[in-house]
Amino acid sequence: MSESTPSRTAIAVIGGLWTVFFFLGMSPGYYTPALSNILASRGLGSDWVAYAFMVGPIAALISPLIVGSIADNRFPAQKVFAVIGMVSGVLLACAFAALERLNSPYLFLGLFAAASIVAAPMWSMLASISMVHLRSGEREFPVVRLGGTLGWMAAGVLTSFVFHFEGSPGAGYAAAVTRFVGAAFALFLPNTPPMGNSRSIRTLLGLDAFRLLKERDHLVFFSVTALLSIPVAVFFMHTPMHLIALGNTTPSATMTIGQISEIVAMLLMAVVMTRFRVKTVLMIALGLSALRYGFFSVAGATSNSAWLIAGISLHGLCYTLYFITGQLFLDRRVDPMMRTQAQGLLTLASNGVGSVIGIVFGKFLYDFTVVQQHGGWTTYWWVQAALTALCLPIMAIFYKGVAAKKEAA
Repeated sequence: MSESTPSRTAIAVIGGLWTVFFFLGMSPGYYTPALSNILASRGLGSDWVAYAFMVGPIAALISPLIVGSIADNRFPAQKVFAVIGMVSGVLLACAFAALERLNSPYLFLGLFAAASIVAAPMWSMLASISMVHLRSGEREFPVVRLGGTLGWMAAGVLTSFVFHFEGSPGAGYAAAVTRFVGAAFALFLPNTPPMGNSRSIRTLLGLDAFRLLKERDHLVFFSVTALLSIPVAVFFMHTPMHLIALGNTTPSATMTIGQISEIVAMLLMAVVMTRFRVKTVLMIALGLSALRYGFFSVAGATSNSAWLIAGISLHGLCYTLYFITGQLFLDRRVDPMMRTQAQGLLTLASNGVGSVIGIVFGKFLYDFTVVQQHGGWTTYWWVQAALTALCLPIMAIFYKGVAAKKEAA
């Protein structure tokens, strides 16, 4: 990676991107940590919890590449982002209204799925928009991305201590309003016109992104990302339930401890990315991810929530060092005309393929170990730790990187 320091981005641009990231992170921060308990309060069991958490990953299989291609080839990205944000906000409010009235859990699930399909590309799109306008992405992107982390934290605190939405559909209403506000702010972001002009069906469906997998390091990175996302998928689905089982009455607020470590990691990213190879950073992230679930397993064995909280505190480091590094890696290595699609492919691998498998497997494992008491939480988390650890040798052996003199990848 070059050591030269580009001129700094205008404060107004950084502030605008930070604000949109804040609202984008705040929206799911209201309902994601509380969703298991919200569904339980409406009399819906573990099957419905799994179905609800599977909606987002299935959505990530459908829309990110297509919407990314539209932004790369047809319309200004910030306008596409604003439109899908507003539409998904309306659908999200309708979904939680259906849940509150409990006319039919299928109606809730259908509306929730529609909201998720529309919203699935938002994180990858905003990352791509940021990379276009930030003059030093490796130094400045973690700063603007920090807004999303702080938004998520703020939502968790508000959910637990101000609105008391731990088991209430009100969390969904708050999320919908927040998403709509963030979408409105996006209209004031700098113009991000499409850089491509292809009209082929293949391109407009986002299928060109799969050509990235012809390069060995890209294939290894996306494969490990999908594998890592299998155990990551259950973090927000089952950790709050384990917290409650250990006597914690404010799981949404407790889960924000992970965002505190994420803040620290974001602030260190500029130093990390200039001093270490990408492979080294990814390996550290994978090791910490396995350790996190190891701590969770000890919490199950000892019934001591301190171990669970210790594992939660590692979550931010794990997420930032792997996924934010991955976004920067793609921005550096991919043709500018394919950046939004590349970020969409990352969403497909992590929030899509890996998460779908992870939630299905996690639901089966939870029922077998916790519900049917074959080893309980201890065994449940040890299996997740082992799956995470499997990523380490794959990355170590097969990821090669490029010459150090060209970039620290």
